[in-house]
Amino acid sequence: MKFPANTLAIANLYALLSAINASVAPIVISLGGLAGAYLLTEDKSLATLPVSSFNIGVALVAGPASLLMFKIGRQRGFMAGALLGILGITVASMAIVKGSFLLFCIGLVMAGGANSFVQQYRFAASDYVQDTIKSQAISRVLIGGIAAGVIGPQIVMHNKDLLYPVPFAGAFLSGAGLFIIGFLMMILLPPQIPEIRKAHRKEGRTRKEFIQDQTFVTALLCGTSSYALMAFVMTAAPLAMVGCGFEVAEAALGIQWHVLAMFVPSLFTGKLISRFGALSIIATGLVMLMLCSIVALSGISIEQFYISLILLGLGWNFGFIGSTALLTGTYEAHEKHTAQGLNDTILFSSVAIGSLGSGIAYEFIGWETMNWIAFPVGVSCLAALFLLHQRGVLQANA
Repeated sequence: MKFPANTLAIANLYALLSAINASVAPIVISLGGLAGAYLLTEDKSLATLPVSSFNIGVALVAGPASLLMFKIGRQRGFMAGALLGILGITVASMAIVKGSFLLFCIGLVMAGGANSFVQQYRFAASDYVQDTIKSQAISRVLIGGIAAGVIGPQIVMHNKDLLYPVPFAGAFLSGAGLFIIGFLMMILLPPQIPEIRKAHRKEGRTRKEFIQDQTFVTALLCGTSSYALMAFVMTAAPLAMVGCGFEVAEAALGIQWHVLAMFVPSLFTGKLISRFGALSIIATGLVMLMLCSIVALSGISIEQFYISLILLGLGWNFGFIGSTALLTGTYEAHEKHTAQGLNDTILFSSVAIGSLGSGIAYEFIGWETMNWIAFPVGVSCLAALFLLHQRGVLQANA
């Protein structure tokens, strides 16, 4: 099956897959910390470790996932990822039933590994389009997150007591069903000749050489900071809301608004990048992340929690999609697996650290102090963007 270089048809298919398989992440985000607290009998500071385990799984498998698809092709690689997700999320569900915190974390590491394949959808879709509309293809894939932002929290609200009297386990088990549906849909993906079989493939730059590329490093820094900061605040948000006296359903609804804010802008983010440039959109996202903290620091009403979570999602969308678009312009086709694997390994390792640190930070420094961290991170990234912009101006005037 062949597609013209300017078509977004494949991006639409990846968007549909994202809507299904990416729905597992909101389930983990909404219930991971609460389930962790349920399974822990004494020290609650490790309550968010399950969410961190999910992100650790993403980080650990990001590089191997890219390498696997280099060897066996995108379609087979994504199917392998879905199978890993089915196994992992089922283990997590059964761990809650058995009351095993350790097994719960192990299951979510595996589910996170499956999510690293889901994260590759954005790169896979961009393989099929010309450079001028790569940002639109990436944005189109993330539109699937709009549905994921509804499906995941709705599963939490309706299925959290599915295996009553054990809480939360039913919602996680439902996530396995999502991966099964996604696996069956992957039959529709166009088969690709594995890159390793292409005789004309060039060697390309090494990871060390990519780290010396200022544009690549800036894209990596801004994408990583946007994602890790979002994970740091978002992971603790359900705990903070429940700690302030709100219900689990209200916390899940807050995450739903947050996830919708993460993905609804994808309807137009790609076009905004095409019009204003990736640097401007990334900068806008970073400013939104700082505004999120300003709202969170202003009070702890349900409205303030929701508004801050919405701004957190919007900031992530602009920062992450903008950084991904900037990144895709730093490598040639034969270098994509090296560049993408390096980017996602560093990115999701930072996200894992952010989510793990979230529970510890919430326990020891509190919700208010956590929100101050956005300001030095945001300013540092804005400075990097300014330096990259100035280099471009100097080169243009040379």
